[in-house]
Amino acid sequence: MNKTLIRLSQIHMRHSDRLIFNGIDLQVRAGDFLAITGPNGGGKTTLLRILLKLIRPTSGTVQYFPPDNSPLSALRIGYLPQKSAIDSRFPITVSQIIESGLGGHMAPHFTPGMRQEALRSMISKVGLTDHAAQPIGTLSGGQLQRALIARALIAKPDIAILDEPLSYLDRHFGAVLYDMLAEISPGTTIVLVSHEMTELAEIATRHIIVDHGITECHSRHHAVHYDCDCE
Repeated sequence: MNKTLIRLSQIHMRHSDRLIFNGIDLQVRAGDFLAITGPNGGGKTTLLRILLKLIRPTSGTVQYFPPDNSPLSALRIGYLPQKSAIDSRFPITVSQIIESGLGGHMAPHFTPGMRQEALRSMISKVGLTDHAAQPIGTLSGGQLQRALIARALIAKPDIAILDEPLSYLDRHFGAVLYDMLAEISPGTTIVLVSHEMTELAEIATRHIIVDHGITECHSRHHAVHYDCDCE
């Protein structure tokens, strides 16, 4: 079995007077492509934010285990939030927001030349070469989504956590995303939430339904909707 990268143990989450999770457990392992779906309000985004340690559960533990036994803070995670969480008025260009995915400990061995080549290549992959110098506030919804996907994936992180990546994308760039994820998996572990799972489910290795709890589906032909055709 592949090495565990993130372990959630007995996670309870309460928001105001609403119980979201009541003692859930989850392991994300190296090489996983974890496809997550479920009804609105079931806790999918909350689960991602707990995985990222952006919020603390009411009780339970979140543990990181980097693949190379480096310090715990060195687990490299690329994150795509829902576009609604991004302030498009922030004065940053397309090139700058994508390059920010190489910041901190995300790409420690990249020379300046490697950084520039990675940036050029990623901007081209997501079809934003002609918009590289534009402020993100001038982009369409689909263009901004592509820039945010590029930021999440540019460093080829240990784990890519993607919240509704197909939102605002047309069919062409949905296919581009499919190819990008197929290219980096299994070297990058992928955790992906989407309502539109038909094609992405084909390359997923695990299927999870989140509805105030976690149900893992083991049927290979399961289409990952809100019910589980488990074997």
